[in-house]
Amino acid sequence: MREITAIASKSDAHRAMICAALSQLTSGRTCQIHVDSGSKDIEATAACLSAFLAGEETMHCGESGSTLRFLLPVMGALGHRASFYGEGRLPERPLSPLYEELTAHGCVLSPKGSRPLVISGKLKAGTYTMPGNVSSQYISGLLFALPLLTGDSKILLEGKLESRGYVDMTLQVIRKFGIQIEESDTGFTVPGGQTYQAPQSYVVEGDWSNSCFFLVAGALAEGGICVKGLSQQSLQGDKKILDLLKNFGAEVCQRESEVVVKPGKLRGITIDASQIPDMVPILAVLACAAEGRTVIENAGRLRIKESDRLTTVSQVLNGLGAKVKELPEGLIIEGLAGEQMSGGTADGANDHRIVMMAAISSLLCKEPVIITGAEAVSKSYPDFFWDLKKLELDGNVRI
Repeated sequence: MREITAIASKSDAHRAMICAALSQLTSGRTCQIHVDSGSKDIEATAACLSAFLAGEETMHCGESGSTLRFLLPVMGALGHRASFYGEGRLPERPLSPLYEELTAHGCVLSPKGSRPLVISGKLKAGTYTMPGNVSSQYISGLLFALPLLTGDSKILLEGKLESRGYVDMTLQVIRKFGIQIEESDTGFTVPGGQTYQAPQSYVVEGDWSNSCFFLVAGALAEGGICVKGLSQQSLQGDKKILDLLKNFGAEVCQRESEVVVKPGKLRGITIDASQIPDMVPILAVLACAAEGRTVIENAGRLRIKESDRLTTVSQVLNGLGAKVKELPEGLIIEGLAGEQMSGGTADGANDHRIVMMAAISSLLCKEPVIITGAEAVSKSYPDFFWDLKKLELDGNVRI
């Protein structure tokens, strides 16, 4: 059977690196972080933290939304003037209502969309109000920052919290670094005056988000695929892929730190993507292989990712011969029930998940899939195409 080991979770790595830097600053305790693979996003966070610890103002975020949205409130809490530079669509991606909450609590920011985005002033303790349906990164950023303030603070959530798994990951990591936060039905209470206390070492767990592409490939490729290094206890929201694969009809076997997925009789389902937006591109590929209709709902936030993913998913897959209808907040995919797609050229749209989606879709195509802009995978998974080759799944892909 084909086997692959999951790369390190960039979501976990971002959080651990930030906590380790804050521990070094607030308590003098250092932490050795074990991360067995890198990416441009991880490198961006590492570079910004190194710059900050060296007292520098300039911070280059690349295209990493996590880096910007996590560190913006942290710099405010520390009273550290910082100039954040972004690439690609990052300067255009929304910052409200985090922007308004930071300015309402003592920070001064340059106008939204500024290049660079400059923050100065000092964040004050208080009550921060956030809608539940905005980016979870805003809430995580506040959870990193508010324990550093002198007074107690609250984060009040309005409505259901989407991408809850990512906030749970943040809470798990900061608690490992000694930070106390109380949860309630309405949000979080954050005692001030805390210091980050690093453990001696921290091992970054395997990444469910990027592993989804190979887990889905297991449902499409003869003989299936085994992905190793995935914690069954992980709080990563994209672990939900296992339930979705089963619902589609794939054969899924879990044992300790590995998952085996094999083909089965696939059938269309309805998917609520509010908690798992990053999985939509690869789930759309799985839906193309199924019998019947798949409806993906509550995915409007995909329009403000590295690309407008509702548009790019539909454009790429339709261009390869699929039947995908774009909706304002989702997608409808008419499965081909075993019939092959045609293949052709796929524009990667400078979006790592669109590129990887196009590569896996080649398993369903008669003719090769020619991917333009394939280098976008370096954002989260630089070795993706090398691993695809190791699994002998690259025969129908051209980059």
